Amino acid sequence: MKLTEYIKERIPHIAGDLQLVDDLFEYRELGKGDNILNERSYTKKVFFIEEGLVRMYYEKDGKDVTHYFFTENMFYLHIENLFQDTNYPYMLELLENCKIRMVDYEKLKSFVLEQNKLQPLFFGLFIDFIKILSNRLFSIQFQSAQERYNLMMKSYRNILLRAPLGHIASYLGITQQTLSVIRAEKTKISK
Repeated sequence: MKLTEYIKERIPHIAGDLQLVDDLFEYRELGKGDNILNERSYTKKVFFIEEGLVRMYYEKDGKDVTHYFFTENMFYLHIENLFQDTNYPYMLELLENCKIRMVDYEKLKSFVLEQNKLQPLFFGLFIDFIKILSNRLFSIQFQSAQERYNLMMKSYRNILLRAPLGHIASYLGITQQTLSVIRAEKTKISK
């Protein structure tokens, strides 16, 4: 979904100001395998994914660990850069060719303060991002591997067709072998 369609869906009465919003965000098409951000990078950009799949990951003890997936119609903000003025601890890798919109946070903030109609969307972004982090923490701490798998399947339609199984297993905090067992069990139950 295009950025303007996404905003219009969330704030129907903004139609006349959509071109201003569209002009504010830079449009980029990036290729599969590209990194938007690398570890220890520094940026104050806000990203919106119009099309594609992006993986947030980090390296720990020589292993590549998937922290989150971002798909179409999702915004991404770099909390560490925006509010703590520290380097970014993760990397963002494109798992598919992507169409991404991006804007400097300060530019967006100024624009939103001038355009009162956009304030609910802007504050909603922060709430959504906090909810994402809270849900992720709850999932890791309190859910079984099966429950995390079920939640992932609800949250990310077609993820098994879009992301390598190793990245999915890493996201779930399990081995690829355990992922295979869970998938086999789901297949038995659905038959």
